[in-house]
Amino acid sequence: MSAFDNPWKTLTSRFIYENPWISVREEDVLKPNGTPGIYGVVSFKNKAIGVVPVDSEGYTYLVGQFRYTLNAYSWEIPEGGGPEGETPLETAKRELAEETGFSANTWQDLGRIHTSNSVTDEEGFLFLATDLVAGESTPEDTEQLIIKKVSLKDAVAMVMSGEITDSLSIAGLLKASLILG
Repeated sequence: MSAFDNPWKTLTSRFIYENPWISVREEDVLKPNGTPGIYGVVSFKNKAIGVVPVDSEGYTYLVGQFRYTLNAYSWEIPEGGGPEGETPLETAKRELAEETGFSANTWQDLGRIHTSNSVTDEEGFLFLATDLVAGESTPEDTEQLIIKKVSLKDAVAMVMSGEITDSLSIAGLLKASLILG
């Protein structure tokens, strides 16, 4: 057995909970050391999609909103869920327009991430949007958004100071900053 082989053994698996956005399953397992245990996995029905919009002057646009799960206000890149049947890029374009009103003429794939791989199999996809064109935003009924225009450098400083804690935002802003210099 190599170091890259799966050392876990699943004995049983059962769904505990499901709603339109997530499902939770609990599995009886043998842990890597061979002792019995349980593992809970949260599966998301949508892909996590994030967009770093950057204008011609080097400014990005953050979205501020109160996050119910955290019971706290959060500054983030525009992001949302990509349903089955919609490509990550299609979702990125839709979310950027919904949350900020912007569309973009140029899109760059910033890669794929796993948002919290110890408890969920959620995948995230990140994009850099440039050559921005302003328009009207159309947020969802669950969103009360504030748009904040900041330099990409200041957004990275917000990441480094801990003011931005969202995983998609951290990864997207740092990757965009490295790409754009």
